[in-house]
Formats: sequence, structure tokens, C-alpha cells
Amino acid sequence: MGAQGDATSRSRGEDIEAAERDAARRRLLEQAETERIPVEETTRAVPDRRWRRERRR
Repeated sequence: MGAQGDATSRSRGEDIEAAERDAARRRLLEQAETERIPVEETTRAVPDRRWRRERRR
């Protein structure tokens, strides 16, 4: 019966760790979503035409 008690407590500890990992994963995903910048709000890089003109000469 002592072996069953160890197995049960180990399993419970693993369950608690799995729940903590899942909660941490959810927190990270929520944080990433709040910090995400939508594509529509980003600026597109525009080539510097002056640099190209100077380089041709």
C-alpha cells in the first residue's frame, strides 16, 4: 500500500506541474496577443531613391 501512496502523490505532482505549465503557456499567448501589431498598422519600407541616384554616378 505504501507504493500506491508514492505513485499517487507523484501523479498528483505531475498533474499540478502540467496545470502550471498550461497556465503559463496561456499567459504567454495572451501577452503576445496584446503586444501583437496588426499588419495593417505596420509601415512598408520605401527604398531611398537618393541613395540609388548617388550610386549610379
